[in-house]
Amino acid sequence: MRPASEAKAAHIPGAISIPLTHVSHAVDKFPKDKKAPIVLYSYDTQSAVQAFEVISFWGGFTNIVVLDGGFKEWKKAGYTIASGDMPTKIVYEPKPRPGEIAVEEFKKIAETQPKNVLILDVRDSEEAENGMLIGAKNIATQDVPKRLAEIPKDKKIVVHCLTGVRAELAYHALKNAGYDASFLNANIKIDPHGRYEISKE
Repeated sequence: MRPASEAKAAHIPGAISIPLTHVSHAVDKFPKDKKAPIVLYSYDTQSAVQAFEVISFWGGFTNIVVLDGGFKEWKKAGYTIASGDMPTKIVYEPKPRPGEIAVEEFKKIAETQPKNVLILDVRDSEEAENGMLIGAKNIATQDVPKRLAEIPKDKKIVVHCLTGVRAELAYHALKNAGYDASFLNANIKIDPHGRYEISKE
């Protein structure tokens, strides 16, 4: 959050340069994924807090913190300092969560329907009535633990819901029960004909 020339001369390794005076017009410099972990720092704490307040006004970001003491305390503590040109836009590539299946792999399974894989749709029945993937089985997330007998253990189970949140819960229930399972951590829309769209936004 410090002036660009000051940041270029000395900064925390890996840092991105977005001066405090530019933050209010820098929405496009921040990742679209509102869950991206971001640490704000300036020369001291107060300046970074000002940036935090501006970003909070945009709404949506849920994982932003301020480095207490700022660069001044970082330098005082003797931590590593870098110098030179810095990126000016945050690029965030989240690491897959345990059990998460890649979108392309999920699409391949949905299209080819291999016999050794079952797609488990854990949306509520009312949601599933509006459209399901061809060959998928619907069991709502909350019912998975009590309906395990309906889920074959000799197949790999790939779970999806609407956004990935409920699918992850069902995935853990299946793993705890000894299943070979994975889940889609993405948004998926399915029409009455089984056609679908997947996005990570």
